[in-house]
Amino acid sequence: MALMISRLFPNNCSLTISTLTTKSTGEKILSGTFKEYLSMNIYNLLSILTGKSKVVYLHTAMILCLGLLSTACSAQQKTDTAAVGNPFVTDIYTADPSAHVWKDGRLYVYPSHDVAPARGCDLMDQYHVYSTDDMVHWKDEGEILRASQVEWGRPEGGFMWAPDCAYKNGTYYFYFPHPSGTDWNHTWKIGVATSKSPASGFKSQGYIKGLESMIDPCVFVDDDGQAYFYYGGGGICKGGKLKDNMVEIDGEMRKMEGLEDFHEASWVHKRNGIYYLSYSDNHDVKGKHNQMRYATSTSPLGPWTYRGIYMDPTDSYTNHGSIAEYKGQWYAFYHNSSLSHQDWLRSICFDKLYYNADGTIKKVVPSGFVKSKN
Repeated sequence: MALMISRLFPNNCSLTISTLTTKSTGEKILSGTFKEYLSMNIYNLLSILTGKSKVVYLHTAMILCLGLLSTACSAQQKTDTAAVGNPFVTDIYTADPSAHVWKDGRLYVYPSHDVAPARGCDLMDQYHVYSTDDMVHWKDEGEILRASQVEWGRPEGGFMWAPDCAYKNGTYYFYFPHPSGTDWNHTWKIGVATSKSPASGFKSQGYIKGLESMIDPCVFVDDDGQAYFYYGGGGICKGGKLKDNMVEIDGEMRKMEGLEDFHEASWVHKRNGIYYLSYSDNHDVKGKHNQMRYATSTSPLGPWTYRGIYMDPTDSYTNHGSIAEYKGQWYAFYHNSSLSHQDWLRSICFDKLYYNADGTIKKVVPSGFVKSKN
């Protein structure tokens, strides 16, 4: 019977469902999305519950699944095909978008995933990928990696923070920060998962050896094929070359000089022979937080010349962005909290980005929540 019920739900069904709790203890028994519970058969559901609640809540859960089947599936199909505004992902909470255009002509965004109910950033897990071919219609490509699949990772899971992705010689490399120990703040590693596809089939390949305990990996591949690795934390941004295997540092990592008020979220892109390093700062004034700043250089490893602020704070306690060109237009990707109105349940957005004649970036005005007119 459980198998029959699970087959009713297509694999792309991910409508968010409310949390169910037992009346006696307040214990949470169901929350998240339909997709997260697709694979849960009746035996697994029973194993969550005990005593009288097993019968009562099994009955409730079955009614919930069957009663919302049509709504869940049709809602997911609309998410994948309908034109949306900002935020452009609304069925789960997402943050820290890293945007790339790959050889198939689509733009892909690799964000982190804020898991509700939020507990700071502790529970972040289950990376999804989103793609588009027109910046209007977005497809959820599905989950590509979770903490339980990281063999060297923190036993308690969670803490799957801002990732990035790179492509070289037929392989996609997914870089993600994750602690290796319970003492998460001192055991950060930069993990690597690889695949022959940009949005599926990723397998953990260990982590980059010899790095400090820092976060927010960014990998920039230059026109000559040389890959550069950047990361940061504690007000320090470091960069260096990657070896051809994309999983080892070639030489020494060095501090990126010339940045003003660096906090985290390093991102490097190139335009007209100029390298741009963008990042979030430590701004904290009258309830407004991270601004997005940038610097430029004629070398991918600096030294850098500070250029200014390209985005003011959003309504979120944090911001973390990327900059990418698609079909002749540049875009700034970022996150806000416009769906949840909670700092740690964020949502990814994008807006057009423009340059001045001298190559400096015009300030991007975040559009916030914009409902589609379609």
